[in-house]
Amino acid sequence: MNIIIAGDGEVGFNLAEALVNSNHNIFIIDPHEELLKRIESHADLMTIVGESNSVSVLRKAHVDKADLVISVLHEEPINVLTAILAKKLGAKKVIARVNTLNHVKDDIKKVYEELGIDIFISPEDIAAKEIVSLIHQAQVIEKVDYHEGKLTVYSFKIEPEAPLIGKNLFQIAAEYPHLEFRVVSMRREGQRLVPSGETDFRPDDLVYIISKPKFFNELTLLTGKKKIEVNNIMMVGGGRVGRVAAMQLEHDYNVKVFEINYNRCEELTEMFENALVIHGDARDIELLKEEDIQNADVFIAVTEDTETNILTCLHARKFGVKKTFALVENLNYIEIAQSVGIDTVLNKKLIASSYILQYAMGAQVKSLRRLGGIHAEMLELIARPGSLVTKKPIQNIRFPEGTIIGGITRGEEDFIAVGDFQIKENDKVIVFSLPGNIARLEKLFQKKSTLL
Repeated sequence: MNIIIAGDGEVGFNLAEALVNSNHNIFIIDPHEELLKRIESHADLMTIVGESNSVSVLRKAHVDKADLVISVLHEEPINVLTAILAKKLGAKKVIARVNTLNHVKDDIKKVYEELGIDIFISPEDIAAKEIVSLIHQAQVIEKVDYHEGKLTVYSFKIEPEAPLIGKNLFQIAAEYPHLEFRVVSMRREGQRLVPSGETDFRPDDLVYIISKPKFFNELTLLTGKKKIEVNNIMMVGGGRVGRVAAMQLEHDYNVKVFEINYNRCEELTEMFENALVIHGDARDIELLKEEDIQNADVFIAVTEDTETNILTCLHARKFGVKKTFALVENLNYIEIAQSVGIDTVLNKKLIASSYILQYAMGAQVKSLRRLGGIHAEMLELIARPGSLVTKKPIQNIRFPEGTIIGGITRGEEDFIAVGDFQIKENDKVIVFSLPGNIARLEKLFQKKSTLL
């Protein structure tokens, strides 16, 4: 595919990096020359310094031959205009990043669609949705549902008192033969591990497990997690992420939102029905005490400042808050934030690139999720008729190094992958893999593959 990415930061860089590894022809447009030089040194693609809402710049990028144009700048108006111009100039499909989809009503969305915009994406809305989902299963660090939740990938941190400490996967399978699960990835002391049957579990391991919902409670007990009853939620930051999350949570929980900007506090007070808005700096420990942080069950820090988010979450931990969320802008801070005890780390760049990449992949890629904490990718691929993955059991297929098959959906049935499982055509297969393997995986799932 010929793809044009219009960006002004690391979202564009992440997209370009992933797509280059998928053998696409990439043009990236960015107003920052230094950033483009850095991108060129890491990836084989073409760059243009300039504004993406310029017709001349788009033509220079051969927009008339583009299969996909992705505009992910921070400024919504530029993204919308870029997408409209690109479609009018001949691009086949266009994606525009917007601040939030809450104000894009159906009638307005119809107007945009008539102007040529195919897909809208709001990383802030997706981040808020993830927060809400994880609060309902607060023992989990991260989770991704497949097949309407019939298969789920859960991420747990192994507690020191967990029953599976010191045991390997063979032993656990023998002790719990009824338990349908597969460990598809692990991180130990900063290093990603590809688990095998002999891999044992140690305290503080970060593990990604695919299973079915009926086994969730037993998995949490095995990993040493205790059920968290959530009633009181404290949130720092009333920006786009905080605003959307609070509006979705305020009817089910007691929500307090700290916001340092007085004008924004007034706006939030008008928007919220039940959530309490507090004007103040949540880095002030005395203020947190006054607002009863000791009785908070969940603490969510989603300001625009990464350091504030990490610091306030650490304060919350000291007061005994059971679950913490931090929005982290710098990708390099993700592992650091997790290592100091923050439960769930959210990064809008990874969220945006994960969502968009599924539209830029081949027909066999149904979804893709980029995981920052373990530098891995989770894909859902469709096995096309005649593809290599349908010709042999899983254990006899030469998958790229670092790849593990997790689960399979076949019609209305769901399976946890084992070595002798035979994938059939049209199966949807959940795959964990190291970055850079997407192109090779796509070929394995393509129709009439000739690979050995």
